Amino acid sequence: MLIQPPSTPPFAATDLPGSATPRAIDVRHVSKSFHDANSVFEAVHDVNLQVDRGRFMSVIGLSGCGKSTLLRIVGGLIEPTEGSITIDGLPPKAAQKQKSIGFVFQDAALLPWLTVVENVEVSLQVNQRANRPRPRGTDELLDLVGLLRFRNAFPHQLSGGMQQRVALARALVHYPSILLMDEPFGALDELTRAFMRYELLRIATRTGKTVLLVTHSIAEAVVLSDEVVVLAGPPGHVREVVSIDLPRPRDESIERSPEFLAYASLLRGVLKLS
Repeated sequence: MLIQPPSTPPFAATDLPGSATPRAIDVRHVSKSFHDANSVFEAVHDVNLQVDRGRFMSVIGLSGCGKSTLLRIVGGLIEPTEGSITIDGLPPKAAQKQKSIGFVFQDAALLPWLTVVENVEVSLQVNQRANRPRPRGTDELLDLVGLLRFRNAFPHQLSGGMQQRVALARALVHYPSILLMDEPFGALDELTRAFMRYELLRIATRTGKTVLLVTHSIAEAVVLSDEVVVLAGPPGHVREVVSIDLPRPRDESIERSPEFLAYASLLRGVLKLS
């Protein structure tokens, strides 16, 4: 059973007007080819994905199957060769301009000469006219990610996990409706990574965001997700979509349950066929 976030989560973006509610993420027949002087490489082929609002979807697959390429296409960072994508009913570029998308990558990419609070707020200075109304201030956002007492610290004073929390707060500063995350914990040690997935679960539940996460970790995908997409390739294509019917809220004990172990085993089996 899925416990839905409250109708107006404390950090949620305002819904778009209109009687019909579009899918948060709608990917239709998307393909992407890269060309050079002598060859054409198809990275992604005929991918279809739909993510409803407030849902958490993870994408897993072997290295080189096009996971990161697909995420960047969804976010409007790369143009598809074929197919279409909408974010809350808008093309990705338009959603970017409205600051409806928050990005978190493996490298936190913090500016070393700025403090934590300054790193979080730096993007507010870009295209200020498109800034969303901010129902909460930056300090409340830092409190959400557990960094309020480090607001005046510099990046070199933070651990890797703390730096990724700053990156997450920076992604949330515009109160986007969508979070796109590309291996955000991939550079962390195993213990920190295990801790951070439950922090992300807490924050995603609290904010009611729609999340699309690329990960290599089966455990991470099962713990966090409502659905897990297994990509095979190259070219990247959807091998299978697995619905994760585990009760919420979830905590560390879920990883000892027979249901968790069964989902992890199922996903390993699908990956072997990729």
